Amino acid sequence: MPRPPETDEGWYVLHDLRTVDWDAWREAPERERDRAIAEGREYLEDAVAVADADGGDSAVFAVLGHEADLMVVHLRPTLDDLDYLERQFAQTALAGYTERTASYVSVTEASGYTGAEDYFDPDAEADPGIRNYIESRLYPEIPDSEFVSFYPMDKRREPEQNWYDLSFEERAEYMDAHGDIGRSYAGKVSQIISGSVGLDDFEWGITLFADDPTDVKDLLYEMRFDPSSSRFAEFGPFYSGRQFLPADLEPFLAGERVPTTDPSAEDGDAGRSALDEALADLEVEPPADGHAVLVTSEADAEAVQEEVDGLRGNFEHYDTHRGTEVHPTDDGAAVVSVWETSSAADTASGFLAEIAGAVETQVGPVGDAVADGEEESDAASDAAAGDADAQGDGGTAASTDPGIRADLEEQGIYAGTPHGEDVFALVCYSEADVDELAAEVEDLADGFDRYDTHRGTEVYEATDEGRDDAGRDAQPAVVSLWDTEDAAGTASDYLSDLPGIVREAGEGEGFGTMGMFYTVKPEHREDFTEQFDVVGDLLGDMDGHRETTLYANREDPNDMFIASQWASKDDAMEFFRSDAFADTVEWGRDVLADRPRHVFLA
Repeated sequence: MPRPPETDEGWYVLHDLRTVDWDAWREAPERERDRAIAEGREYLEDAVAVADADGGDSAVFAVLGHEADLMVVHLRPTLDDLDYLERQFAQTALAGYTERTASYVSVTEASGYTGAEDYFDPDAEADPGIRNYIESRLYPEIPDSEFVSFYPMDKRREPEQNWYDLSFEERAEYMDAHGDIGRSYAGKVSQIISGSVGLDDFEWGITLFADDPTDVKDLLYEMRFDPSSSRFAEFGPFYSGRQFLPADLEPFLAGERVPTTDPSAEDGDAGRSALDEALADLEVEPPADGHAVLVTSEADAEAVQEEVDGLRGNFEHYDTHRGTEVHPTDDGAAVVSVWETSSAADTASGFLAEIAGAVETQVGPVGDAVADGEEESDAASDAAAGDADAQGDGGTAASTDPGIRADLEEQGIYAGTPHGEDVFALVCYSEADVDELAAEVEDLADGFDRYDTHRGTEVYEATDEGRDDAGRDAQPAVVSLWDTEDAAGTASDYLSDLPGIVREAGEGEGFGTMGMFYTVKPEHREDFTEQFDVVGDLLGDMDGHRETTLYANREDPNDMFIASQWASKDDAMEFFRSDAFADTVEWGRDVLADRPRHVFLA
């Protein structure tokens, strides 16, 4: 039998490749995305810092192509260490938005071919240079190179091309020539070679690193003509990626360019983000911490200043706003807006990105927020929500995006699309003084009016008939209508910052529905409110009914909506399918200026 080479093993290696469920990620409430980012980033930062073991290394890569989105490479002293890392990731919220598409388990390996025999001979004294070289292969550091290429491989065992039938000397000669090619790329390409016989489907895993991906291509192309490859090598799938730091997990998931920071940056630059650098290039001193929006515009700086002055008036209503400034540039202007939380900065960016001449928008943490990895959420509660439907007078349902609806509901904002309308409706309730609330809403609506997607934002008060079952005055409501769901989502953060915003009075785990667009003919307003009393008596006898309130617009008393609270969706649907409701709708045709539409919200 041919003599096998001696081998030595070092650290165990796990290549963990995952796709991201982008649909689920986009639909997830912001609070859940924030949690997933925070937990994912903490996990990756701890792994890169090797906080879990006595030795090893880790790195994260954005994978190109359809096979995966992320690849995390771990090197650790034991398989137990790798098992722990796998299970720790499974505990993060980020794991729920990923699916493993491939993985590879191996162990770093050095073999006793040419030049290494003395290392494996217990009676010989190995050359210190050879010993250092082998130990660097057994206990490697993952380089800071941007590009990575990973692939598994086998040696052929065909009848006429069986690597394992060759003598030790023949194999050593092939490997020496093969190594000469690799050594010619020293300084351009580095490698981690790991053995996987008995550990995974192939015999070796090859991980190559370079700053220029064409160097990897040139190396592998040249090696294809070497007999050790052309005659004896079989290759598995190739995975190509680009390294980024854990701090860039949020921009990666947001579809932004990564790395935003240089993985090879000196320690003194750690914690400085690309946004910090961009601000420095503008000679703007980055704030000590926080979350910033940087918008570059090709428009005249004075025109930009005028637009920003209009927005700043709205921004300054919110405690999370640190400041917004315009800086003239050679090409136009740059707007810098700083906020305490990432969600507030994201919301502001939606408005700032629409200023005249805007060509680029950057959003992210700056200063200490980069180093500390702050992730904040504006969510106010943990209430769960079910499916949402919109029902019109014809009884046809139209779906409301459950992810956005749930996210808004956590902030005390109820959202839906009225049947038969190309608008998205938001409503929130406030315990603030109604005059104070109206003044704030007027300022906010003036800012919203700058955007073509805004239909209107108004304050509604309960009518004299609109008291709850305990006789208490219902809280005033704010209703905001938008042409698009994205615009409504952006506006929702501003609504949640209005004074005294609370969840709907009396709400528990039940099902709420708000009736929208009850525009009453002026001469029939009294008839409508009297009919509401009749319907209210009927509702009081319905199983599952909790309370129903009639609201009127402060500026237009003929513009109304009804907020109704039920124990379950089935209870509400039983009423809306009833003959009594059908009779009420039929009666309303004579007194309403427009047909009634309803938005059902879980």
